[in-house]
Amino acid sequence: MLIEVLKSKIHRVEVTEADINYLGSITIDEDLIDAANIIENEKVQVVNLSNGERLETYVIKGKRGSGIICMNGPAARKAIVGDLVIIISFATMDFEEAKKFKPALIYPGEKNSLRKQ
Repeated sequence: MLIEVLKSKIHRVEVTEADINYLGSITIDEDLIDAANIIENEKVQVVNLSNGERLETYVIKGKRGSGIICMNGPAARKAIVGDLVIIISFATMDFEEAKKFKPALIYPGEKNSLRKQ
């Protein structure tokens, strides 16, 4: 049996830009996507803590170290600059494999920077 489980989570980052004129997607600082084990073009769910919206889109790499979280295209109508969001990705795997799987969970700090461990 295959099940869908949490693969990655970027918890509580601030939207820094919104570009309604872009074709679609979410741009994320490359440091954050690397730390969360997410890849460019991966499907993600964005959960907006500020207004309760949820949406699915795909990831575009943003400038490394910039802290960018940019909602592009129609997603720019679901989150505005300053909103706090959680970015989540899921993976489909075998039930037994899923029992042992550990997701990549990151909790960025101020200005969407990676916290020092």
